Amino acid sequence: MAEAQNSTVGSSTTAGSIAVAAESTVATRMSAPPSFDVADFPVPHGREEEWRFTPLERLRGLHDGTAVATGVGVKVAIDTPEGVTVETVGRDDARLGKAGTPVDRVAAQAYSAFEQAGVITVPKETVLTEPIRVAVHGEGGVAYGHQVVELGAFAEAVVVIDHTGDAVLAANVDYVLGDGAKLTVVSVQDWDDKAVHVGQHNALIGRDATFKSFVVTFGGDLVRLHPRVAYAGPGGEAELFGLYFTDAGQHQEHRLLVDHNAPHCKSNVAYKGALQGDGAHAVWIGDVLIEATAEGTDTYEMNRNLVLTDGARVDSVPNLEIETGEIVGAGHASATGRFDDEQLFYLMARGIPADEARRLVVRGFFAELVQQIRVADIQERLLARIDEELEASV
Repeated sequence: MAEAQNSTVGSSTTAGSIAVAAESTVATRMSAPPSFDVADFPVPHGREEEWRFTPLERLRGLHDGTAVATGVGVKVAIDTPEGVTVETVGRDDARLGKAGTPVDRVAAQAYSAFEQAGVITVPKETVLTEPIRVAVHGEGGVAYGHQVVELGAFAEAVVVIDHTGDAVLAANVDYVLGDGAKLTVVSVQDWDDKAVHVGQHNALIGRDATFKSFVVTFGGDLVRLHPRVAYAGPGGEAELFGLYFTDAGQHQEHRLLVDHNAPHCKSNVAYKGALQGDGAHAVWIGDVLIEATAEGTDTYEMNRNLVLTDGARVDSVPNLEIETGEIVGAGHASATGRFDDEQLFYLMARGIPADEARRLVVRGFFAELVQQIRVADIQERLLARIDEELEASV
């Protein structure tokens, strides 16, 4: 698979199925300034840079205000180890929106429409040995939500957010890390086939704190997620990993921004996706902004896609905007390719049946990311889901 590095590249669809690199002049900043007020964002028409890949008619009204919360949209259950505080708060709680401001109309609509928010707090210097688990289950309606996860200084935690069922959901999640804190988040989108999920994930990383995120997307009719990272002090580190498997007719879109707004911080982004079936569409936008004050930045982002069948489409656009030359390093790579018949032939020549060989190749493609998760039951579940996807296509 050809790879483009250290330059701003985008993608366009070839005749049939896959994407290839093309020049992109898109800046990392959005067309409208961030705002908590939905009125500050015009209703998108699909020609805006941030909406040009998204099929607006499949958002079920989340983008234009016609999606009204039904009261039975989702149920949320939270299971926490001892020492963790879980609260349900009103809209006036000062912790809401602390990690970041909505950057598009759906995120602003979600912030304006929720009635109560959840706040999970890990006290300072608390080191959890078991994950915090948040189960979000769709009940078939429309819902708006807001969740905050806050770690005190030098606290350490793993949070698993698991989305299942059927819903039309717009929800924002804030992660606030105190100085020296370490947070790992695993967000799993395992929705039913008709679900729609749009979300903005904001992480504010304290001085010398470490944030590791895994976004895993399998289900849903349309999933559009917008992880964003900013730094509250020097020395922060962010690792953003993603895994997605896009089936026939599905639209899965991941739009990332790492805002290096403090000196001597690091970031590493690695997303991998597999696609199969007619109309499968994956979009990955990776934006990194190195501000003038962010001297000593070290950053890299990568997206790789494996196209398993004809009829699938990938749009992969890494963007790098640098305002200071006093950095350690900055680069990006984007690659999209078809299933490797040579690897398949190699395995089959050694007596491995074709279906098993195909499964091994795809598992190997994802293995590096799955191993990084280090939550045993989630690892097993993801590998099983990959096998299910491949068996369904045989």
